[in-house]
Amino acid sequence: MLGVALARALVVLALAATALAADFYAALGVSRQAGDRELKKAYRVRMRSSQGEGKLSKQYHPDKNDSDEAKARFLEVSRAYEVLSDPEKRKTYDRFGEEGLKQQEGGGRSGDPFDVFRQAFGFGGGGGGQQQQRRGQNMLAEIEVDLKAMYEGDSMKFSVARKAICEQCDGTGAKSEKDIITCPVCEGRGVRVVRHQLGPGIFQQMQMHCDRCGGRGKSIKHVCPSCKGARIVDSHSDLNLHIDRGMPEGAEVVFEGEADESPEVVAGDVIVRVRSKKQKGAFVRKESNLYWKEPISVAEALLGFKHTVKGLDGHDIVLSRTGVTQSGFVDVITGEGMPIYHLSGHGDLFVEYQVILPPKLSTKQREALEQAFGYRHPDAKEGGHTEL
Repeated sequence: MLGVALARALVVLALAATALAADFYAALGVSRQAGDRELKKAYRVRMRSSQGEGKLSKQYHPDKNDSDEAKARFLEVSRAYEVLSDPEKRKTYDRFGEEGLKQQEGGGRSGDPFDVFRQAFGFGGGGGGQQQQRRGQNMLAEIEVDLKAMYEGDSMKFSVARKAICEQCDGTGAKSEKDIITCPVCEGRGVRVVRHQLGPGIFQQMQMHCDRCGGRGKSIKHVCPSCKGARIVDSHSDLNLHIDRGMPEGAEVVFEGEADESPEVVAGDVIVRVRSKKQKGAFVRKESNLYWKEPISVAEALLGFKHTVKGLDGHDIVLSRTGVTQSGFVDVITGEGMPIYHLSGHGDLFVEYQVILPPKLSTKQREALEQAFGYRHPDAKEGGHTEL
């Protein structure tokens, strides 16, 4: 009986280990027979794709989304790829499950999930002293937004046209792996030796890039039908721009690795420069302060007034004067400017008053003004008025 019980326990443990092993394969959406190329492709698709059922996107990368769900999904997929892409770890995981793998690693996880991400996407750097890859060019985009968005904070979606590594061939340019063969000209070295005769019995030997394979050491029998052998395809990135309250004019937001992709280089960044739209008759911004021009009549300039202006968030800003207001006078209203970026409080609002004169005066208005100011035009005739 003891032997039967022990056998059953071993079966249960084996099934449990198998279930645990299946979790990492399920996280990447691959079979247990998946090869290195399929694993890498599945990981990259899940980390960069924004469409399709079962696919993750960079919205789960902690740099783009700091939610607990995003962090958990990022760690889960990165851990799965870290284990399954390592032959020794994968072998241990398949036999003993994650617990057995942890014991082999000394009771804890080895490796940094960010290193896994960088290596899979070619961001370079990541541990092990690996040589950093050459980076592609960054892309700069300028976006104008309403000043209200920079006052209150907002987000907006936009799309950037880019080149992406062909997913069908994973950037090889070949229809299948069997179509990638060693270049017959350079024999896989990527370079070939060329001899030039300089004279009788005198030769010059030069080494140059193989023009047959472009220095890759491989040639292709049948090209990929999707990219036609170019290894990259036209694509686009759907990005979400977060606009912080009080964001400065010309602030730059960096989207890492979203520029053109290429098999030879690391994708550069998309840099978005944010500015506010210039609109006539609207608030003008200078750093954390706002500027506004308010028209007033002659009567208001002389006798005082009370106006109401709508702030960028819709609240009422009261403009009030009781004495004489000269045209061009600037009034400072404390705390009614832009939010101060990453700090509390607001800047100030500078209001410039512009006195608007009437196009002409009626006879009654003119007589009243002459009496009020004790002034009369020198050329005015007795019993009449001179038109100005």
